[in-house]
Amino acid sequence: MKTTTTLLAGTAMAMFAGAAMAQEAATVAFLMPDQASTRYEEHDYPGFKAEMGKLCPDCTVIYQNANADVALQQQQFNSVLAQGAKVIVLDPVDSSAAAALVTLAQSQGVKVIAYDRPIPGTPADYYVSFDNKGIGQAIAQSLVDHLKAKGVPDGAGVLQINGSPTDAAAGLIRDGIDAALDASAYKTLAEFDTPDWAPPEAQQWAAGQITRFGADIVGVVAANDGTGGGAIAAFKAAGVDPVPPVTGNDATIAALQLIISGDQYNTISKPSEIVAAAAANVAVTFLKGETPEAKTTLYDTPSELFVPAVVTAENIKAEIFDKGINTPEEVCTGEYAEGCKALGITQ
Repeated sequence: MKTTTTLLAGTAMAMFAGAAMAQEAATVAFLMPDQASTRYEEHDYPGFKAEMGKLCPDCTVIYQNANADVALQQQQFNSVLAQGAKVIVLDPVDSSAAAALVTLAQSQGVKVIAYDRPIPGTPADYYVSFDNKGIGQAIAQSLVDHLKAKGVPDGAGVLQINGSPTDAAAGLIRDGIDAALDASAYKTLAEFDTPDWAPPEAQQWAAGQITRFGADIVGVVAANDGTGGGAIAAFKAAGVDPVPPVTGNDATIAALQLIISGDQYNTISKPSEIVAAAAANVAVTFLKGETPEAKTTLYDTPSELFVPAVVTAENIKAEIFDKGINTPEEVCTGEYAEGCKALGITQ
């Protein structure tokens, strides 16, 4: 009996070890929402893939981008399920529509990590993001403080350009912007929800508001760099010089260059690799059959939210270049070379 027990125990241990190895060598999907922002190809996916390579070198990582198409993202989700994905990292095109995807995956024992954008309708297994409400409040408050420091009188008006109405993260950013503007001495002249975060949509809307309000616009709170860039393009097309201070978010190379040239006031430095690496760690924890630690809870979902930094011309060298997030060679090109010298980024 002792021998039999030992053999059974040994067999069980071998089976358990095999199961553990199978989980460690599992398939993980990384599904991103759109290509309007360059961050997913330039930062998020490379960061996720690199961290997965460290944590689970035998794992297979499938990357797909839905290009702002809800139906395409659903097809991609079904496809990775069919390919045997054990964990799906999902940045939804439409946060409401994604609830059904979460339910489908969980019914098959597949874990879903909501990424960047939350899924309020059905709790995912985990949520990893920057603090989106905090981002909105930070960029708006930064603009308010700037206007006050410049002596812009109370009661002056700003435009508010929000993100996509189908993106729950955009809603959180909007809430943060509202909190800062509502508590300020400035009024919101007009507000716009940008379909699919598309910069041309933001530019077209801003052009109409420039015609409508003209010099009454003393600033623009834009929810990300793409929409902010659209607003800046509208001011330039209208011959407005200088462009009123415009906010942003994502610290894209284009936005950093606009800050260096003085056309954009701020952005948010949120190296997406940080969140991508955190998502990879959560994914591997699930693959091991363990429960990742919840740092906080949002929409009844265990979450980890990172706090980003506001970047302006005053601290762009310290926050971006000294920290190695971008190099001068990437940003200080062509017409921006002189501005980089003026800000001490290059010699």
